Amino acid sequence: MSSDLWRFSLNIYARPGVEHACLQLQSGGVNVCLLLCGAWLGQRRVACDEQRLQQLRSMAVSWEADVVRPLRTLRTQWKAAASQDAGLHTLREQMKALELEAERQLLLRLEKAAQSWPQEDVADLSAWLEGATAGAAHLDRDALHQLRVAVTGT
Repeated sequence: MSSDLWRFSLNIYARPGVEHACLQLQSGGVNVCLLLCGAWLGQRRVACDEQRLQQLRSMAVSWEADVVRPLRTLRTQWKAAASQDAGLHTLREQMKALELEAERQLLLRLEKAAQSWPQEDVADLSAWLEGATAGAAHLDRDALHQLRVAVTGT
């Protein structure tokens, strides 16, 4: 697996409609980093199984809870006040950059965990996407379809 998950994620996220789709999925309880990792693995024909999903899910859930979510929560709490306070606005922008870096670090960790998994003859994109979204409080199927289209081009 020579491709870089971070680069893949930036490329997919920049495609029309994907940012909105990812934010919709995130608001429904989907870990977008795990989802992008699943899309990356699926596109590379890495077989999806419960053990692999559980390994990635465990990493993603832990990092999300301990690192990303606290940063996101604080950034969100500051939104209204930052529109009235230039200093807080600057701090909020720095917090946004730190949140993005925390997500990049998670993607690097997920990539490292999956690095040795071999490519197979069968594409497993659907299995990875379904596995990455399992347990979401509310799954926006249209948003998931938008991401699938961005990954596959169809």
